[in-house]
Amino acid sequence: MFEFAYIWVFLFLPAPLLVFWLMPPLKQRKEALKFPAFSDVEKASGQKAGSGAWVSKRNVLQWIVLSLIWIATLAALASPQIVGEPEMKVKTARNFVIAADISFSMANSDWEIDGERVTRWEGVKQVLNAFIEKRAGDRLALVFFGSNAYLQAPLTTDHDVIRFMLGETDVGMAGQMTGIGKAIGYSLKIFEGDSIDQKVLLLLTDGQDDGRGIFPTDAAKMAHKDSVKIYTIGIGEATGKNDGLDEQTLQKISRIADGEYFLAEDPEQLGNAYNTLNELEPIEYEAEENAPVTLLFHYPLGIAMVLAFALALIRGLQKLFFG
Repeated sequence: MFEFAYIWVFLFLPAPLLVFWLMPPLKQRKEALKFPAFSDVEKASGQKAGSGAWVSKRNVLQWIVLSLIWIATLAALASPQIVGEPEMKVKTARNFVIAADISFSMANSDWEIDGERVTRWEGVKQVLNAFIEKRAGDRLALVFFGSNAYLQAPLTTDHDVIRFMLGETDVGMAGQMTGIGKAIGYSLKIFEGDSIDQKVLLLLTDGQDDGRGIFPTDAAKMAHKDSVKIYTIGIGEATGKNDGLDEQTLQKISRIADGEYFLAEDPEQLGNAYNTLNELEPIEYEAEENAPVTLLFHYPLGIAMVLAFALALIRGLQKLFFG
């Protein structure tokens, strides 16, 4: 749709006429030849000279060209533009922190993808990449933990960065132990000072908390107080042994923090957990209209410049050849 952004500019359209009517004419002295017998000529002719001025008059063509230049200049100042169909722009709906366990136990090659044995971490990365692609409306952050927790990628809508950092990470980079409580506490710091109400923490681990630092359930209570939901995913088999997956603690964490617990013994179950999570936390698009605008001011401005140049050229030629 064609429109002028500043239509009020055309209110100045009659300004040249007001200047012409209200402003006095420009007076300019010119040289003259003195005639000593001028009074005798007056008597002989019976006429008397009077004081006056010669007013230069522009021809019709000049008035038309000047008017067109003025109109074109105003049209350029009014900013003509073509406004396209409104587009929907996705805004951030949720802050989503992914805290993944990269302790040594994640190097166990007990998962199978496409008939090949892979480590738990390789399986998690493949399925997690697909999950990240579906979170288009969320700001994501990446935290890896083992003996300690480390920020790999801050909250961002650039999911390519998240996937890149995920691909560059391997087991053992954060230590060999499993600090679940530390991971939750560190992740909560990422949410601090953010104005978005919906905050979700996804915690993936295949072990038990090492008992150092804050207890996982205490960290979950802090998350609940800060309105942060925690979804926990247990990786591998729940053996019940001291060095195996601690399902009971993960279930307590998710229950305290208003989330849910999932068991993923293989990549297929992990994919199902992500699908369920997408249903529990659907993407909520906060959209705003963004209409593309194509500016056209250079067209009337170009016309005004061409007309002004042509008029100046014509007047210059007239003076050159006709005086």
